[in-house]
Amino acid sequence: MKRLCVIPGDGIGQEVVPSAVRVLLKLLPGLEVVEAEAGWDCFLRCGQAVPEATMQRMRECGAGLFGAVSSPAQRVEGYRSAVLTLRQQLQLNVNVRPVRSWPQLSPRADVDLLILRENSEGLYIGREHMESADVAVAQRLISRQASEHIAARAAEVARLRSSGRITLVHKANVLPLTCGLFRDSCRRVLAEAGLDSIVDERLVDVAALQLVERPQDFDLLVTTNLFGDILSDLASHWSGGLGMAPSLNWGQGIALAEPVHGSAPDIAGSGKANPLAAVLSAALLLRYHWQYGEQADRLERAVEGLLTEVTITQLEGETTRVVEQELLSRL
Repeated sequence: MKRLCVIPGDGIGQEVVPSAVRVLLKLLPGLEVVEAEAGWDCFLRCGQAVPEATMQRMRECGAGLFGAVSSPAQRVEGYRSAVLTLRQQLQLNVNVRPVRSWPQLSPRADVDLLILRENSEGLYIGREHMESADVAVAQRLISRQASEHIAARAAEVARLRSSGRITLVHKANVLPLTCGLFRDSCRRVLAEAGLDSIVDERLVDVAALQLVERPQDFDLLVTTNLFGDILSDLASHWSGGLGMAPSLNWGQGIALAEPVHGSAPDIAGSGKANPLAAVLSAALLLRYHWQYGEQADRLERAVEGLLTEVTITQLEGETTRVVEQELLSRL
């Protein structure tokens, strides 16, 4: 029996995650759901963004669905992002971000790409210090081990997708040590996997331009933490924006699905939140972590059918309820 740790988080996470769980239960009626808490509101209540009990439940379940997190605009002593904490402590080292065309929402109909982002290193390790009163310094960490790990996952995903192209994105012309180590480590692993013939490279600025100009040319992109964060948000334009953007934080034997959108406090509690990003994140959990490809296909087809047959104006107002009911009727 599969187990799922459900962490709604802040704001609209409290609405879209329960909705996505009910849809997931239609596909996996035997799924055991365990609730946990994390986020800014949790920090305000108990002084921890991610209590140890939540970490333990995630480890016991081996899979989770996280909603959204609010964050303070300035540094707050003792607070660190709940999502970053979960990623790093649970060693969720690869982030999966698909971008595909959806009916009515996408500006073009021929985009189907996936960005694999290294999820534990880079500038996101949080090592910052003031060198002087006027100079702040942040450290960037790139390791051979993490680079080889994401390349091995890229080989796995490329075979699942029947990819014809793997694009390594870096800035080795300016950062030859860190980006050079990432690029060379990835190339070696992919060559050992017999995929070197479909590997190419792009400098991150060129990749950004080409994702705007001709996104249909890309298939599987592999990159470092900050670059992947920026490029995946940019590319989400082609699938309808961040409100439709799913992701999966993927480790060894453990994974956390997470819609990319924020907590949207301006609409929290109104019923207007769109749960599709959370639903599609659950589909990533099905496909890549639990290896339930057939169920993932069914869920994504249900989303496509909904967006084909239901007009955008019909989704205004009670969006959460309408989307959930429409999906349940299609599964």
